[in-house]
Amino acid sequence: MKYLFLILAQLWRHRLRTLLTWLSIVVAFVLYGYLAAVRIAFAYGVTIAGENRLIIHHRVSLMQPLPISYRRQLQHVPGVEVVVPEAWFGGIYQDPKNYFEQIAVDAEAFLKAYPEYVLSKEAVRRWLQTRIGAIVGPTTAKRFGWRVGDHIVLLSTLWPKKNGSYAWEFEIVGIYKPAKRGSDTATMFFHYDYLDETRLYAKGWVNWYAITIRDPEKAPQIAKQIDAMFANSPYETKTEPEQMLYQNVSRQIGDIGTIVTLVSTAVFVTILLIIGNTMARSVRERTMEIGVLKTLGFRNETILWLILTEAWILTFTGGFVGMAIAYLLVAQGDPTGGFLVIFYIPEKDFLWSICWMFLLGLVAGLPPAIGAMRLQIAEALRRVAV
Repeated sequence: MKYLFLILAQLWRHRLRTLLTWLSIVVAFVLYGYLAAVRIAFAYGVTIAGENRLIIHHRVSLMQPLPISYRRQLQHVPGVEVVVPEAWFGGIYQDPKNYFEQIAVDAEAFLKAYPEYVLSKEAVRRWLQTRIGAIVGPTTAKRFGWRVGDHIVLLSTLWPKKNGSYAWEFEIVGIYKPAKRGSDTATMFFHYDYLDETRLYAKGWVNWYAITIRDPEKAPQIAKQIDAMFANSPYETKTEPEQMLYQNVSRQIGDIGTIVTLVSTAVFVTILLIIGNTMARSVRERTMEIGVLKTLGFRNETILWLILTEAWILTFTGGFVGMAIAYLLVAQGDPTGGFLVIFYIPEKDFLWSICWMFLLGLVAGLPPAIGAMRLQIAEALRRVAV
């Protein structure tokens, strides 16, 4: 660190060039961090899907209904522990822009099958006893300012009530906590019986079933057995692991992971060229100074590390500031207004950003550093004289 002031003086020598290069690095890492959050948002479900959960839906489409009578048959399949009927609600709160997911479930079965949704004992008790009770994630509760005990009205875009109204009343009986980071924090869950008994039509239908099984290794056999059970019926099924279902849904939108990786790579390659050009010009302009340093007794290895450290100061300071800005932007929440159930920068991407900072500084600074290390004193002075 005794040469820190010397390194900083060299960086400050061309202030505008250094500042522009540094800002380019900041922008690159802001994009990297934000795109990492986008990638994990579109991979929702893939990363948190239960290994012992299978999803059973209509063979044609996930939104094609299945009869509630299937539940009893599914409960008698060997290896199946819990069967959760689930139905899409499609409600909006006050304004069509206020989108978030609402799913009708069997509350008791849901709590057994989805341990990642953590509720207090009091919240569980109130949910099981309150017909219009609903639990909601902390992200949505904070977004709309909801608290336990609040009565809210959602306007369903799918289900009219028996009286012809599309306005459905709910009571917030609990705000669940995610068991681990990356779990859903936005969806609202309420009683399937309330939906089914109150809606005007489509009684006795669900959109899909979620089941838990004792042995995840037997998932293929159980899935095959379930689909064979309903083969040639008016409502044939497709049973697949929860993770596979989310992967298929994600692929319908596009391979977001590949797109994000390609964009990030393009950004870093561009930044690498910018940093490399800055470092090369900086070292070339200091040919005489390098010759003088060597004349004063600076070793070749010292010259090498001085230039590499200069590059690393640029990349690490710019990278840390960029990731901090990305973190603050992501902390503002889902930019789509409810479409992305989870939105955060994974810890591994913070670690990878540090690796990128190191590699960018190394690759950009090493060629000019090696050139300076090999520079002969006489050659350095001769170039200046010429």
